[in-house]
Amino acid sequence: MIKYSYVYLITNKYNSVLYIGVTSNLIKRIYQHKNKLADGFSKKHNLDKLVYYESFEGINEAISKACDTRILKREKQIKGGSRQDKIKLILNMNPQLIDLYSQIV
Repeated sequence: MIKYSYVYLITNKYNSVLYIGVTSNLIKRIYQHKNKLADGFSKKHNLDKLVYYESFEGINEAISKACDTRILKREKQIKGGSRQDKIKLILNMNPQLIDLYSQIV
């Protein structure tokens, strides 16, 4: 069975605050953000617009552990970049800054 993991960025309707997250179920996690089901930063700042994501895949448990390491390194790499770097990353994938949630459900 193939296991996927995701690094994602969400923002608010004004595109003024960014949040970077990691999940193994992107649809479920964005649903939680949209419906304010988890307390924390994203709920406090009304972050529910998916503007960027990357997927990582593994084929079995051993590869999935390597996938987990890659995704966590990628998350740290994105978090460590400047806001401008994050915006460039988003705009390369999503130049209109549309909510990508409807494309993944």
